[in-house]
Amino acid sequence: MEGRSVSSKMEANGTDELKVPLLQPSNGGTTSAFPTVLDRDVRVRAVTFRVGGISCASCAVSIETAVGQLNGVESVAVSPLQGHAAVRYIPELISPQKIKEAIEDAGFTVSEFPEQDIAVCRFRVKGMACTSCSESVERALSTVDGVKKAVVGLALEEAKVHYDPNLTDTAHILEAVEDAGFGAELITASNDANKVHLKLEGVTNPEDVNIIQSILESAAGVNHVEMDLTEKKVTITYDPDLTGPRSLIKRIQESGRGSDSYGASLYVPPRRRESEQQEEVRSYRNQFFLSCFFSVPVFLFSMLLPMLHPYGNWLDYKIYNQFTIGMLLGWILCTPVQFFIGWRFYSGAYHALRRKSANMDVLVALGTNAAYFYSVYVMIKGLSSDKFDGRDSFETSAMLISFILLGKYLEVVAKGRTSDALAKLTDLAPDTACLVTLDSDGNVIAEEEISTGLIQRNDIFKIVPGSKVPVDGTVINGQSHVNESMITGEARPIAKRPGDKVIGGTMNENGCLFVKATHVGSETALSQIVQLVEAAQLARAPVQKLADQISKFFVPIVVLAALITWLAWLVPGEVGLYPKKWIPKAMDVFEFALQFGIAVLVIACPCALGLATPTAVMVATGKGASLGVLIKGGDALEKSHKVKTVVFDKTGTLTRGKPSVVSAVLFSSYSMKEFCDMAAAAEANSEHPIAKAVVEYTKRLRQKFGSNAAEHLPKAKDFEVHTGAGVSGTVGGKRVLVGNRKLMRTFDVAFGHEVEDYVSENEQQARTCVLVAIGGKIAGAFAVTDPVKPEAARVVSFLHSMGISSIMVTGDNWATAEAISKEVGIQSVFAETDPLGKADKIKDLQAKGTTVAMVGDGINDSPALVAADVGMAIGAGTDVAIEAADIVLIKSNLEDVITAIHLSRKTMSRIRLNYVWALGYNVLGMPIAAGVLFPFTGIRLPPWLAGACMAASSVSVVCSSLLLQSYKKPLNPHDPRVADK
Repeated sequence: MEGRSVSSKMEANGTDELKVPLLQPSNGGTTSAFPTVLDRDVRVRAVTFRVGGISCASCAVSIETAVGQLNGVESVAVSPLQGHAAVRYIPELISPQKIKEAIEDAGFTVSEFPEQDIAVCRFRVKGMACTSCSESVERALSTVDGVKKAVVGLALEEAKVHYDPNLTDTAHILEAVEDAGFGAELITASNDANKVHLKLEGVTNPEDVNIIQSILESAAGVNHVEMDLTEKKVTITYDPDLTGPRSLIKRIQESGRGSDSYGASLYVPPRRRESEQQEEVRSYRNQFFLSCFFSVPVFLFSMLLPMLHPYGNWLDYKIYNQFTIGMLLGWILCTPVQFFIGWRFYSGAYHALRRKSANMDVLVALGTNAAYFYSVYVMIKGLSSDKFDGRDSFETSAMLISFILLGKYLEVVAKGRTSDALAKLTDLAPDTACLVTLDSDGNVIAEEEISTGLIQRNDIFKIVPGSKVPVDGTVINGQSHVNESMITGEARPIAKRPGDKVIGGTMNENGCLFVKATHVGSETALSQIVQLVEAAQLARAPVQKLADQISKFFVPIVVLAALITWLAWLVPGEVGLYPKKWIPKAMDVFEFALQFGIAVLVIACPCALGLATPTAVMVATGKGASLGVLIKGGDALEKSHKVKTVVFDKTGTLTRGKPSVVSAVLFSSYSMKEFCDMAAAAEANSEHPIAKAVVEYTKRLRQKFGSNAAEHLPKAKDFEVHTGAGVSGTVGGKRVLVGNRKLMRTFDVAFGHEVEDYVSENEQQARTCVLVAIGGKIAGAFAVTDPVKPEAARVVSFLHSMGISSIMVTGDNWATAEAISKEVGIQSVFAETDPLGKADKIKDLQAKGTTVAMVGDGINDSPALVAADVGMAIGAGTDVAIEAADIVLIKSNLEDVITAIHLSRKTMSRIRLNYVWALGYNVLGMPIAAGVLFPFTGIRLPPWLAGACMAASSVSVVCSSLLLQSYKKPLNPHDPRVADK
């Protein structure tokens, strides 16, 4: 096997194909393809303004003079006709804002401020507790000059910011978050797509660092070098088309001279999210145990021992006046809990109030402070008076903080599990790969096991049976079956032969494969799936707006309700409107009323409300990705559950998308070879699947007639695509038309009964007839068939059982479309429809109030995918279709249309249940905490128990979302009747 020649297969892979990502990530409509961070190496930037008021050449000269005098402006060019001013400037010396002001000072208006350079960064946000916190972060980010869009994910604890690097940078963005009272740590900047971290060896002084840095910066393809002498690490951003990690390591090794020898090895930074989650879990756990160390004794001294006579009598021993041992112990034990362990609530409340908002920390701080300082007041009164009879409530604040910490601990543990599916995806890629070196004849001359992170584009690696594919690539030699279920969910192993693509993270089962790396690093399908899922988890679903709206005024209302509750019990108690026996012996009226007020403050925390949607979206998008359904955001997830009509494209969607010519017939004096050659020459420039089928049929026909299959076809001049009809061109001086009846009618080509009968006969058999006209006359036709996918009929039937109607829209002829529709069970068909017509059909359906999903795979489906409420792209389709869609069906199986809609319904049902949990605690808990039941049943909710209920609400919501991890597909391939509707 190793000696077998593999060079012949390497020729088939052009370099252009290697640069096309398998999946194109979506940024929600905001481009990030431009330069993204302030790069000190790129000193000159260009910017274009649209300037109003330019009437002649002298105006242009005035602008050029005014702007050209500015320090930092390299050049100015003004076009009086177009009203544009193009300026080259040095960003370190001047900003576009200053240039704009100079143009306006010269007496002109700048009607359009440039936004060419849009950068994107993601960073971790620490300290968010509820939706009001995430809103505060978004408001803080929106005030930063240059920030175009900011999205903050509460459950993910991350923010994604689109900004203009001409006006700001990541340092200012992080500073704005920190000024708002939250911690911030950069995760990625836009230029992190191709970045490698290396650990340096042999570096002992700054001179070594300078040598390595200069060597790296001079290397072709290196964009940015960041050195860390303290840790002896270097971070390099590079162009994968020009260099790679192994080349950079080799360059560092070769930079050493004499006794100075340098080395470098791949360094994989620890996953910050995992380590931070573990640290957060550890922090809450330790704080809870520490709080219990003080709180449990307070609880025992205050609640249990006084009821166990004579064991608790010593607590009533008076030290001075009415100041007892119990008060002293309560104060000593409670103070560390209140001010040291509970400091996080003070800090959070301070920052929330500073930004003119309120959150959970405000409620907790108010409640615990009220209990603590009232207890201090009781203690001071007891110390100064020999007649005062009051009872402290130190156990209230101490136990309250302990239960809240317990709730937060359980919550962060549960939240950590919401991204389990994503973590499993990232762990699919193997750690090492077997790199092979080939000689000029394509024989293997060396093998080396290297880290997967060191693989470069165009590397050849060997995959033995039982090992995983390290990166995306193309098979150049060998045959095997690859289990792609880890990514696609398809359990059946897929045959792989030379020319087939393989996906990183999948398992090779039986044969040995030689694969050329085509997509490495962040370009691999696995990396892009992870990026899309992370973006989806960060996106805010529209249903979350309800929680956001409630949280804005929720806390002030709760504070007001607590105050009213306190007064409602205090005032009647003072004037004797309710019996004194209601008041416990150890309390007075003030403390009795205060207990109700504190309980209301604490139980009404809005944390669970803020977690209801994002945790469910996180789990659902992760689960969907593991099942082969990529949902690009909360918006798509929410809209999918409303879908009442699914519009299917035909070719490549309902059918396999690999049409083949089954027969060819002549209606002229041309020979079959001449006829096929001229048709193939016209179709050679088309990307349509049917065109490729015609070209492939011609190749086989040449071989049959003994011709050289590799012989070049005649070139077609004046080639033109007629959307939804066919193609035309000039071949050998003759006008050749290849397409359907519509194309022939457009060019006034007549065809007789013989042609009509042939076309009708084939269309009745669900075949597409491709007519070929040469010189204005029908020369012949091809009959093309595209088999229907075996699951299509079951999917249409199951959608009907879900109350969803199915429609087919295709550019094919009516007879073929109707034959296919009968086979799969679709009643409504629209045929001979061009791409814009497909979009119009969807808009017509939407105008009737129907939520429409479009399922397609080709470039011609992109307008319809965008127009639909939910666009679903077949994963094997074009990059344009995948980019335009809201949901990507990775494994190209129609059953996943059902999975996407069903998962959406389950998720929305779970979100509603979460809201019931969250609001139910408040709706039922607040009246009970306020003492509504007390006059009738004697049931009273102590503040510490209210805190436990509040903590339980958040934990229950997160656990409710986690149940989505047990989701199973509703349509079993082996039992179409199985459904969970």
